[in-house]
Amino acid sequence: MARRTVGFYGPRRLNLGSRMPIDFVPSAATLLAFTGASFLLAITPGPDMGLMLARTLAGGRRAGFATVAGCSVGVVIHALLAGLGLSALLAASTTAFTAAKIVGAIYLLWLAWQSLRHGSSFHVTPDDGKSKNAFAVFLTGLGINLTNPKVVLFFVTFLPQFVEPTDPHAAGKMVFLGVWFLLVGVPVASVIVLTAERFTASMRRSKRMMRAFDLGFAGVMGGFALRLLLTQGR
Repeated sequence: MARRTVGFYGPRRLNLGSRMPIDFVPSAATLLAFTGASFLLAITPGPDMGLMLARTLAGGRRAGFATVAGCSVGVVIHALLAGLGLSALLAASTTAFTAAKIVGAIYLLWLAWQSLRHGSSFHVTPDDGKSKNAFAVFLTGLGINLTNPKVVLFFVTFLPQFVEPTDPHAAGKMVFLGVWFLLVGVPVASVIVLTAERFTASMRRSKRMMRAFDLGFAGVMGGFALRLLLTQGR
C-alpha cells in the first residue's frame, strides 16, 4: 500500500507496508541538495576548523580528533534543539514560523556580506603548548560549539529550508538532517586533522584559495537566503 505525499521538491510515494518508519527521511532530491550544501560548508574555513587545527598542531592527532568529537556532540545537540524547537513554533503558529524564516534569510544575507567584506574567518590561534588530557580537549570543543550563538542561528536558519512548513514530520526530518550534516562533516574534519600541517600551510600561503572560499561561502549563504524568501507562503 502506498500513498502520495508532497515534499519540497514535489510529490513522492511512501510505502506504508514497510516496517521501517521512513516518514522522517527527506526525499532523495532534498537529501542530495542538503548533502552538497553541507559539504561546501564543511570545507569552508571557520572558527571550528581553526580550533581543530590549533589543537592538532599543539597536541597531535589525538587532540585533533578529541576536538572533532566534542564539536560533533555539540552539533547533535543543536540539531535536536533546532528540530524540536522549530517544530513547536510551527505547531503554535505558521505565521511565527514564517517570521522566523524571514529573520533567518536576513541573517544568512548578513553572513554572505560579512564574508565578502571582511574575508574568511580562518584563524589558527597558537596553543600554549601544554599537554592536555584528551577528555579536557573534548570538553573544550563541546563547550565552544554549544556556547557559540552563530552555531545556534545557523541551525535555526539552515535546516528549515529543507523541510516543508506543512509537513507533519518536520521535527523528525530536521533532526535527521542535523545528524546527516554531522555524517558529512566528520569525514571532512578527519581529513583536515590528518593533514593539519600541510593544510594550514597551504591555506596561509594561498590568498586566492582563501578568497575562493569566501566567494563560495557568500554564494551558498546568499542562495539559501533567497530560497527562504522565495518559499514564503507556500
